[in-house]
Parts: sequence; structure tokens; C-alpha cells
Amino acid sequence: MKVLVVGSGGREHAIAWKISRSSHLEKLYCAPGNAGTSQLANNIPIPADDIDTLLDFVRSKGIDLTVVGPEAPLVNGIVDRFEENRFAVAGPSQAAAILEGSKAFAKDFMKRHSIPTAAYQTFDQMDLAGEALESNQFQFPVVLKADGLAAGKGVFVCANLEESQAALDAIMGERRFGDSGDRLVIEEFLEGEEASFMVFSDGLNILPMVPSQDHKAIYEGDQGPNTGGMGAYSIDSILSDELRQQILDEVIHPTIRGMSQEGRLFRGILYAGLMMTREGPKVLEFNVRLGDPETQVVLPRLESDLLTVLNQMAQGDLKDVKLEWSTEAAVCVVIAAGGYPGSYEKGKEISGLEMAGEEKNTVTFHAGTELKKEKVVTSGGRVLGVTSLAPTLRAAIIRAYEAVNKIHFDEMYCRRDIASKGMDRLERN
Repeated sequence: MKVLVVGSGGREHAIAWKISRSSHLEKLYCAPGNAGTSQLANNIPIPADDIDTLLDFVRSKGIDLTVVGPEAPLVNGIVDRFEENRFAVAGPSQAAAILEGSKAFAKDFMKRHSIPTAAYQTFDQMDLAGEALESNQFQFPVVLKADGLAAGKGVFVCANLEESQAALDAIMGERRFGDSGDRLVIEEFLEGEEASFMVFSDGLNILPMVPSQDHKAIYEGDQGPNTGGMGAYSIDSILSDELRQQILDEVIHPTIRGMSQEGRLFRGILYAGLMMTREGPKVLEFNVRLGDPETQVVLPRLESDLLTVLNQMAQGDLKDVKLEWSTEAAVCVVIAAGGYPGSYEKGKEISGLEMAGEEKNTVTFHAGTELKKEKVVTSGGRVLGVTSLAPTLRAAIIRAYEAVNKIHFDEMYCRRDIASKGMDRLERN
């Protein structure tokens, strides 16, 4: 098969890495890709959101399957355009992608279908939102969310009125997240531990993936502003068998069924960001694609052929597909540019990648990198994701950080406590 992977981040490098291992693969392309994908595929300099040019490329090369990594092209209707021209795409339609494209839609959808989530209100006027915050309608802390896509950064957890007013101004006043600030969701703060749960779906059948946990805050101990994700880990014990079944029964199946009932057949990857509260799992957010950096720890544990799964999903027929998973633990440590998630410099030369690659069962997934004069340099805020597999979580943590310590670029930064929550849970049990 000829395959095109759309996107340029760590998730797309991980997808390309896994697909490259398929015996069914004939030719692999990435658009636009990065320095890491260039080692596995032909990078094509077409932006992920340039749907017309991507369609022309797929037509000219006779691409058999397009795999869309990032959310923006999905929300903008890339699947609809490709399928209208009879090209197979692994991803949901524009009508289904609204689950991620609008947080207000997602909250209202969950309310309609009795899917557990935080209490909330939606506002499209800044003054009314401000009045609601001042009138004690919400108990602090509260969570403010820009309605549309914001690359994982449009969410603010506010401890008091002053912080919530600053977040409100950033979203709807300064328009820091563009049109995503047209509407605002204010919701109750949920206490508990987060978990990420992803499934493949053909609109009827569901294939669950192994659970994972993201680390969104920039600093150790989950302090500081949210980022796109500073690391992740995956072990089976993140969710018990009972909790997984509860999530399937109360969240996943009702979502897939409800979308179908509303004429929004969901054929793609559904990501549920969950908070494990005292009352049970509650949905924090839905994504309509693989998570980043969760992909970098989930796909290394997948022992089945990813290309076969994605192709069958795109054809709308997963009923006979079975997934096999490794029992090993996976840990991904994200290395970021100094200043991220604020302003940061690009073009820093990266050294030590070959040495890091010598670490056993370790892969360095590129996120914000590019090649300049045959040297790998930084080109984004999240630069690399160093992923290690090992028989135990402790061993995977040690292995990942040993590889991280071999990599260097000016002002690089990473959290040093990735997967510590998982270790704490194992020690408690």
C-alpha cells in the first residue's frame, strides 16, 4: 500500500514509525513531516491544513490510505473532501470532528446522552461570563476553556476570581486563541487523577487501546501553565479491568451510539480525556484523533499491524480485527525549547540523537525538528519525545531519562517527574 501521513509532530513520527513496520507497506510519505520522519518516509512540503494540495498529491501518487494526525484538518473537513473523490482516509468526518472542534458542542452532547462530565455553562459574551464569575455562581477553583481548537493550551484552571478574570481576558479579550475565543465554557473543577483512553471505531465496532496518562503542565508536580503535553506513560494498571469496562459502558459506547443517532457517524479514533473522581470516571475532553504524546507510548505497545487496523477502520469494517498488546511499560519524556509554552527560539542544533538511539528499546520521536544543512535543528516548542519500553515502569523511566541525558541543545528543558504518579500508585498497591 502507498500511505500518506499528514502532520509534522511527534504523534505523526510515531504513526509513521509504526506503519513503516507493516509488511503491507509499499511506499510511505509524510506531509510535511519533520527530521525524524525523513528517516522513514519521503517528506512532502505540503502543510497539514492545505487540503486542496494534499488531495492533488494523493491523486497524483495513487495513495491507497491517508492517515490524518492533527485535529485542524479533520475539523476543517479533509475526510469529506477525500472521500468525495474516492480516496480512503483514516479519520472522522467534519460532522463527527465537531466533538473536538467545539467544547460547547461536546458538553451539550454529553448532557443529551447522559455521559458523565463536569457541570458547566457556556458564554458567547465576555461581560456575561465575567458577571457569572463575580456572582459566585461557580465555586473556585473553576476551569475556563476556549471553545474551539487551541493546540492544548486554551484551558485554564483558576484558583480564584482574579485568576479567572485574567483567563477570561486572555481567551475573549486578548483573543489569544483566535476564533476559539468566540465562546467560552466555564466548568466545575474535578478532583482526581487523569487518564487517557483511546479507541478505534468504524462507527459501530470499537477496539480499545491500552490506557495512558499525559502530563500537561510545564513544571514538575503539575505546576505552571498547560502545554500540549510534557510526557506520558502507559501501563495496564492505570485503569483496572472494571474501570475500563465502566468507561466503555458509560462513555465510549454512548458517544459512538449518540453520534450515529445524531447523524454524525463516528468513524475514526476517539480519545476520551478522563478524570477518575470519587463518583467514577468523568470526561474532561474529547479528541477525534490520537493524543500527543500519548501516541508515543501507546503505539510502541501495539503488537498488531497498525496499517491493517487503520485501513479496515477507513473501510468501515473493524468487526474481525483483533489487537494484541505488549505487557511492558512505556514512558515518553518530552524535551521542549526554553520558554515553551510561551515564546521560544528556533534553529538550535541538536546533538546526541545517535547516542540516545543506542539505548535499549528506546526511540526518539521528533516533534519540532527540521533538517538544515544536514543538521537536525529545533523548529517548535515541543522538540523531541524520548520513549522507552521495559518490563517494569521503573525500568522504563530510568531507560528514558538515560537517553534524554545524552541529548543536548541550547536551553532545552524537560520535566524530571514523568510517570512518578504511576510509581506512586504501584507502591500504594
